[in-house]
Amino acid sequence: MIVAEEIAAQNELIENVIATAQRLIRAEKDKSKITPVYIAAKVQKAVDMFTDDEPIVIDQQEIISTLIQRFSHWMGKSTTMKDITNHKDWLNAARKKDWQYWRRYRDFQESKLSDTVVDGLDEATDSILELLEDPQRTDPWDRRGLVVGHVQSGKTSNYSGLICKAADAGYKIIIVLAGLHNNLRSQTQVRLEESFLGYETTLDRDPGLPIGVAEFGEDLKTNSATTRADNGDFSKAIAKHFHGISPEERPWLFVVKKQKTVLTALLNWIQTRVADATDSEDGRKLVTKLPLLVIDDEADNASVDTGEQAFDENDEPDEEHRPKAINSLIRQVLHAFTRKAYVGYTATPFANIFIHQKGATTKEGPDLFPKAFIINLSAPSNYVGPARMFGKVTKDGRQDVLPLSRDIEDTYDEETRSGWMPPKHKKTHEPLYEGQETVPPSLHEAIQAFVLACAVRELRGQGKQHSSMLVHVTRYVDVQNHVKVQVEEVVRRMRQRIVRGTDSDALLVQLHDLWENDFIPTRDEVAALSTKEEQPPVLPLWDEVVAALPNVLADIQVRSINGTAKDALDYATPGAALKVIAVGGDKLARGLTLEGLCGSYFVRTTKMYDTLMQMGRWFGYRPGYLDLCRLYTSPDLINWFEHIADASEELREEFDFMAQTGLTPEQYGLRVKSHEVLTVTSPMKMRNSQTLSLSYSGTRPQTILFHRDKKIHEANLSAAESLISSLGAYANHNFTYERNGVAHSWSNGGLWKDVDASKILKFLEDYTTHPNATSAKASVLADFISKMLDIGQLKKWSVGLIGSGSIEGTPHKFGEIEVKTFPMRKFDASDNKFSIKVLTDPKDEGMDLEDNQWRRALDLTLAAWKPDPARSPPRIDPPTEPSGKGIREARKLIGGDADRGLLLLYPLAPYLIDENKDKSLVIQDWEKPIMAFSIAFPSSDNTITVSYEVNLLYWMQEYGPAE
Repeated sequence: MIVAEEIAAQNELIENVIATAQRLIRAEKDKSKITPVYIAAKVQKAVDMFTDDEPIVIDQQEIISTLIQRFSHWMGKSTTMKDITNHKDWLNAARKKDWQYWRRYRDFQESKLSDTVVDGLDEATDSILELLEDPQRTDPWDRRGLVVGHVQSGKTSNYSGLICKAADAGYKIIIVLAGLHNNLRSQTQVRLEESFLGYETTLDRDPGLPIGVAEFGEDLKTNSATTRADNGDFSKAIAKHFHGISPEERPWLFVVKKQKTVLTALLNWIQTRVADATDSEDGRKLVTKLPLLVIDDEADNASVDTGEQAFDENDEPDEEHRPKAINSLIRQVLHAFTRKAYVGYTATPFANIFIHQKGATTKEGPDLFPKAFIINLSAPSNYVGPARMFGKVTKDGRQDVLPLSRDIEDTYDEETRSGWMPPKHKKTHEPLYEGQETVPPSLHEAIQAFVLACAVRELRGQGKQHSSMLVHVTRYVDVQNHVKVQVEEVVRRMRQRIVRGTDSDALLVQLHDLWENDFIPTRDEVAALSTKEEQPPVLPLWDEVVAALPNVLADIQVRSINGTAKDALDYATPGAALKVIAVGGDKLARGLTLEGLCGSYFVRTTKMYDTLMQMGRWFGYRPGYLDLCRLYTSPDLINWFEHIADASEELREEFDFMAQTGLTPEQYGLRVKSHEVLTVTSPMKMRNSQTLSLSYSGTRPQTILFHRDKKIHEANLSAAESLISSLGAYANHNFTYERNGVAHSWSNGGLWKDVDASKILKFLEDYTTHPNATSAKASVLADFISKMLDIGQLKKWSVGLIGSGSIEGTPHKFGEIEVKTFPMRKFDASDNKFSIKVLTDPKDEGMDLEDNQWRRALDLTLAAWKPDPARSPPRIDPPTEPSGKGIREARKLIGGDADRGLLLLYPLAPYLIDENKDKSLVIQDWEKPIMAFSIAFPSSDNTITVSYEVNLLYWMQEYGPAE
């Protein structure tokens, strides 16, 4: 046998042993018996079954650890918001009895994943399918929904499962809208061949070799109008060979690009060859006998009519990818069927789908707004997403952050506005580092880290799996090709020095330094942040790593990824474990999975939003090699992604509460449109409009950005002193509440109740917030409160002073209360401003609530809570305290004296504290406290909004051009 065949045979044997051992383990009724020793015994039994005739060397330890991990995984629960107008319940056990596509797919998944994950997939796909309509229902129906997953958390396996069940139920035409480029369309086609068709498509469109699900059931003779080839998309030429589809046939699959020419050809074919009736009102050709399911992958990309022009890499208008045209064609395809369902999949909860609710037109029918349902999926416990990568944001800064990112600061010089890769450059740019034709030191190091990661994976028994590194520094193909040559040169020289041993000492010293100072401590830190089951394996000895380097370097290839199907197909070749450094730009962008991604080198290209979506590939599953993964990027990108991740979490929480109270997607869309979180993302979508409409109901704006100006802080401190002296005697001072057996104390804190709203407005008038603050803008807050007063809300307030903290400072009096120790927050300071991550401690939001009111807030929090390991912080055990959101909901529901705003005053310690715990003043000659505040607004059913001018110039400077 040739080497590739041997590897393929060995891989197949390992897969068979794992699948068999997993079945043996699953048969055990008493789950408490499933221990590592039990798993090892079943693996031995499976090995014996397959190696009876001739003893074959097989790494049992690797199989055992794979199975231990699988049996320790768990899935969270998804949350659904729906509108059942005109919907008829239809999905029941009898209907599912003889399903063949799903049974085949389930068995295929169980050979690779844990039972709990497959059960979770079964449950999630059922909940989506039952909200579509019964395909056997003959009168006209139209269901449009949205599924929100976590980034790179397996939404392809979710919609593959949905397609299998839809085909079993009787949907006849299944169209998958997959990406903008050939590589992503081709990758999606390959995945659906494995999970649904069960055969490789060929150029002449006859079924080829059996793959994937074919092993787990009979050939179901499913049809595919598209193939995995580069030119395998639907087209006018192909349409000529397809005369039509009869309802008795097996389902037809179409995997097509979101491109004007392709969708136009598809629409024409449907209207001329498939339609069997004519609309009596407008003469449209209609398909009445075939129910349609459209799956829109990355539904927030190109499907939404943003009215914006797309541009190609020469900055010419790109007619093929104009959102207006694509949105129109997708709607026309749906409009050509009397029975249809549309399901969008996205990982961005603020998918612009919420933002554009366009009306229906005669030609196109209704818009793609997910009127029927929105489902928030959870992820399995082994998923590594933003919550694990960036940790959780607390008043003491971010905590539990995986130590995998490394700063890049050598690609561009701010002062000279030049460098190897400036953020803005032309397609003729020549990447030179200090005048030399080479990559900067940070990219050198990133490549070395990737080489070490590949070596360790080999030594950990993962050599049969792909390993890849992504280099994303420019969107221009010519510049990418230039970078590719430079990266190839770095790898070639490393290979030469290590393999031939010429001049290798200096390189080995560099690699050893990286090993000692980075790989060893990082592995230990990752271990400390991981559960018992997800512990990274121990690192091999340095001498073993050195011995593995020649083969690793010989295997590494450098590729340009530029949108062809070949980019995606190489991973599908059996027996070939690739080690690839992929250099790419926007074509790498969404969705294309780089298998075994261990390294990313990332500097911002033009559009912030696209860049963020790209960055999303760091997330996913990294079994047994998470500690080897590295992300080299600029600090501003990390900050921005943290910002987006926090905003996503807030919107998910908003969604949980609204789903719990039975709101429909349309009501949610209206709410989200005015949610203050959108201050984070909206300016990127703003070309013409420069005002946002905001509602603060149910939110908690807080000051986190400050001027470095003594006079302003003097005035802000004075505003707080004046407010407190106007309040008279406090209701509580230095008080403690027993909350569920836990003491909540406010040492030296002050609380005033029944404060008239006019005093809060006066404070906001006297306080100066930073002009670039997104949500806590004093004048906008005052405007909102005034509008709420007009409808009889927010008349009475509570005011709380947080009167103690962890840092001693110059004592300061607020009315009767003298503050001697001050709350500390970590300041991030630049020339004329400084910022903090979070001001408010969630428990402070409950400082004016009675015990029964606090318990009501906890009940509401628990009702909206579902386990989900991918949330921030991970949701594993039910909460024992209400969330801030729960408290703000409770304020509305309790009514009476709790339906009031709460203003919290924080006199912060005025110090910057460095790594050595040394203190210095954040503002020169200012030793008094930095006065910060937050406001907890009760939720309200009246969506009163205020308008707010967006500083577009500031956004452009901070985050690059708007999308």
